[in-house]
Amino acid sequence: MITVHHLENSRSHRVLWLLEELSVPYQIKRYQREDTLLAPESLKKTHPLGKSPVITDGNRVIAESGAILAYLQQKYDSEHLFAITDEDEQIQARYWLHYAEGSLMPLLVMKLVFGQLGKKPVPWILRPAGVALSKGIQKAWLNKQLKLHGDVIEQHLSQHRYFAGSRFSIADVQMSFPLLALQVRGSLKEMPATARWLESMQQRAAWQRAIEQGGAITFS
Repeated sequence: MITVHHLENSRSHRVLWLLEELSVPYQIKRYQREDTLLAPESLKKTHPLGKSPVITDGNRVIAESGAILAYLQQKYDSEHLFAITDEDEQIQARYWLHYAEGSLMPLLVMKLVFGQLGKKPVPWILRPAGVALSKGIQKAWLNKQLKLHGDVIEQHLSQHRYFAGSRFSIADVQMSFPLLALQVRGSLKEMPATARWLESMQQRAAWQRAIEQGGAITFS
């Protein structure tokens, strides 16, 4: 049986969601974040980087969200629920599958890190400088980048029902996590098509079962 090494409030929700979509049996091994918000050292017993998500399937240890989703689709999608035959849609699905972690998530992680520069564990004497640095970089560059990416996503979803085009795919599963993060930031107020897409994903029965199994994502 597949074991999902599940870290609270993490990308591993996507893995649970896809497993539920595929009706594949699995078990969960749960991990709690440390005060640093990082995964506990015990996760390194499964994978040397100690990151989530990671799954074990027999003797195989598979990490990285996109790699896990592609593996699960290839091995367990026996009914071809996620098969895309149109070449243009295949290209779109592959693009968004890699875009989520390669382009969008690094910006969101930067946003999170800069937001912590005025808080512990930064020494109190350095916090004012940290806040000033954070505000300067975000205003001059980061917020503009996030707006640009948001516009590209919004334009795409205003023209297509799903990220691949006409069919639900693992690209939608992959893009769900960063768009949840944007929703928490309030960015989806200016992205109505994206907000509708995310709401439709959250209404899927498999999404809701994944939340029941793995817990709500709070980004707190």
